[in-house]
Amino acid sequence: MNLNSGPTAPQAMNGEEQSKDEFFAEVGDIAQRMIEKHGKDFAIGVLIIGARFIAEGKPLTRAK
Repeated sequence: MNLNSGPTAPQAMNGEEQSKDEFFAEVGDIAQRMIEKHGKDFAIGVLIIGARFIAEGKPLTRAK
């Protein structure tokens, strides 16, 4: 039995999936700008520290 019958048509995204896709694209744009200005190591560090702060429940922005 062949389970791979070829490419399937993409399914329409629901509202939550669309929102997540938009945020992922924004993060990608920001990462690309960080790489262009400060290099790949800086961008990786920022993303890792951001993920760590999220995991630890720390604020991602400074209080104003």
